[in-house]
Amino acid sequence: MQGSLRVAGVNRAAQAAAIVPGLMLTDARAVVPDLEVRSADPEGDARALAALADWCGRYTPWAAAEESREGHHGLWLDVTGCAHLFGGEGELLDDLVGRLARLGFAARVAVADTPGAAWAVARLGAPQPPRGEAEPGARTALVVAPGKQREALAGLPVTGLRLPEDSVAELECLGLSRIGDLYALPRAPLAARFGAFLPSRLDQALGREREPLSPRRPVPSYRARLAFAEPIVTMSDIEAALGCVLETLCRDLAHGHTGARQLEFALYLVDGRVQRRRIGTSYPSRDAGHLMKLFADRLSGLELGYGVDVMTLAALITEPLAAAQLDFGDEDAEFRSACIDHATDDESDAELGCLVDRLGNRLGAANVVRLEPRASYLPERSVVIRPPMAPPTTSRSAAWPAVWPRPVCLFFRPEPVEVVAPLPDDPPVLFRWRQSLHRVARADGPERIAPEWWREVAAEAGGAACRAALIRDYYRIEDRAGRRFWLFREGLYAPAGAAPAPRWYLHGLFA
Repeated sequence: MQGSLRVAGVNRAAQAAAIVPGLMLTDARAVVPDLEVRSADPEGDARALAALADWCGRYTPWAAAEESREGHHGLWLDVTGCAHLFGGEGELLDDLVGRLARLGFAARVAVADTPGAAWAVARLGAPQPPRGEAEPGARTALVVAPGKQREALAGLPVTGLRLPEDSVAELECLGLSRIGDLYALPRAPLAARFGAFLPSRLDQALGREREPLSPRRPVPSYRARLAFAEPIVTMSDIEAALGCVLETLCRDLAHGHTGARQLEFALYLVDGRVQRRRIGTSYPSRDAGHLMKLFADRLSGLELGYGVDVMTLAALITEPLAAAQLDFGDEDAEFRSACIDHATDDESDAELGCLVDRLGNRLGAANVVRLEPRASYLPERSVVIRPPMAPPTTSRSAAWPAVWPRPVCLFFRPEPVEVVAPLPDDPPVLFRWRQSLHRVARADGPERIAPEWWREVAAEAGGAACRAALIRDYYRIEDRAGRRFWLFREGLYAPAGAAPAPRWYLHGLFA
């Protein structure tokens, strides 16, 4: 800063030596000559904090990273409905502090009814001893009882309201150094002197006004969690545990008449890393067996390290899925065979969706498509690419041209070839494609395809000649090695200089 180095962050030992963020490095070295320093890395700190917020998904799906304030970093966790999994709010926070300490992080934590109260108590509340130095049975986290945030905040400095520095300095000059000093003051004079930000912050901390916070990751509507008494390290254990959480999640989906379209499986490792795998379905599903097969293709490559102690499964995208009767039982087999000779549309869609899901998760969702016919004789325009489970369009009624056979492999773009051919309409006798020479043994054609008149630009002077230059004559060619090709000549032969010479292209390959 202005040519000088300043302290960006400190540890406990530096704090004990009266070194604080913002202090010039020369002054800090005057206090502690052998001070160890490292270059600040704000971007790296932000990435580490984001990774830590993801790691906190072991406690709650609602987690977010707080922007750095004066070298301090924080995390927001909404533990509503999660504390009972750990025996209470205090036990949850104690477990959090202990795990962070084992990962090398020192933390001050608090839980309260409002984010503002939790922030102020965690940073400015009673000092919390490190977990290793606490007396047996002592609490290393602060828990504000429900509805008691007013009493908990009264004795804390006004900096606990997250106010600008100039506002804090002005309040202290007026003798209003504690949050409780603001309780009895009317709101209108405060807003007139300090702006609406101060009374708004106070009301948010006391629960009179909502404080919206955005989680780092979207909070799923359905989520299942499984914690292990001892870390698991084998893939067989991972698969068995995944089957359990899948069954639990699918039961919840069934109760909500909902099916999953996208699922995310997360493993929280002992060393602080998080391993995630995601699958998608083309059709809403709550079939645990089918979803397990999709995950089986994604489990390879997991790095379990020292083991996994928490596993979660979340339905990120869901859609309504009504219950359907799929089987009448073995005792009604005769009735079933008499009355159900073919699958209903819903059943056939579900079966097709299972196949599409397996292919999409193995090959990539973008590589599984459905081709629908379109009313056009131009090969590259005779089909339209559609999602595999998308509803049919009006083009579905178009018929595939069956007059002439079409190649199995049609190139996305025709590739130019060099051709030797008699004039005017005979097939080629040899051609060169991709540096290889092919001598023609048999040929069939031509099949003439004219350009679509409704797509022609304009009938200006020379328009007829341009239209003739776009006419294609297709030939089925078999070379002496038995390989068969689909070639076409674009344009018609004309007297020298009257029109450009025709060009030859290879458009596809027959089986």
